[in-house]
Amino acid sequence: MIIAKQNFVSRGVSKAAHISKLRLVIGGLQKTTLIDYPGKVACTVFLIGCNFRCPFCYSSELVLPEKIKNQSRISTKDFFSFLKDKRGLLDGVVICGGEPTINQDLPTFISRIKKLGYLVKLDSNGSNPDMLAKLIKESLIDYIAMDIKAILTEERYSQAIGTKVALRDIQKSIDLIKDSGIDYEFRTTVVPNFHTKEDIIEMAKMISPAKAYFLQSFRPEKTLDPKLEKIKPYNKEYLLEIRELIQGLFGTCQVR
Repeated sequence: MIIAKQNFVSRGVSKAAHISKLRLVIGGLQKTTLIDYPGKVACTVFLIGCNFRCPFCYSSELVLPEKIKNQSRISTKDFFSFLKDKRGLLDGVVICGGEPTINQDLPTFISRIKKLGYLVKLDSNGSNPDMLAKLIKESLIDYIAMDIKAILTEERYSQAIGTKVALRDIQKSIDLIKDSGIDYEFRTTVVPNFHTKEDIIEMAKMISPAKAYFLQSFRPEKTLDPKLEKIKPYNKEYLLEIRELIQGLFGTCQVR
């Protein structure tokens, strides 16, 4: 993920007044990505704020209040000016964070993006199934990626996310996404001390059958819990071994 301050030249935007009233806050923009939206050329917009505190998160500047206050902002006016300029050059917009679904203005924000002709991919932790249901029902998202943090038990999930969450909401989001009819993927950042081979196998069985499941290697850099920066990630060969054991449960199963 790239968090980059963008220096935009202000331009007139039709209906900019009501755009500026959106309460969600943009903390970064990656102008072009070829990997975040499968098969599409996209930009990635990072929304500030998250209801989880995953110790292995590497976006603390979007999560922790003491760091958020120092994070640069991009106005919604400038963001939509950028999108207008890039029509015909970009296929889609990836919305991530933080956790985008904590923003009540998210449907309005996405609706503005869709009106400019873009496809929308949403990255989410699955904690707000009601928001996901609304976005799916109103045809506001074309692809969704949900992070599966741990085995679905109170103790293990709380350990992985650094707080408490209603597990029924996580399960509801999983079921909702699988039944949505839109493109989707599940993914897990595999972290030593948090996940074993047996854990990943159990998690895979929990979400299967499904279109796609990706195992992502942990990156020990600027983590929410600095102690994790000293942890050595599993090597790719180990993750590929796990993939061999679970790939039959999914249409696509890959290591990233």
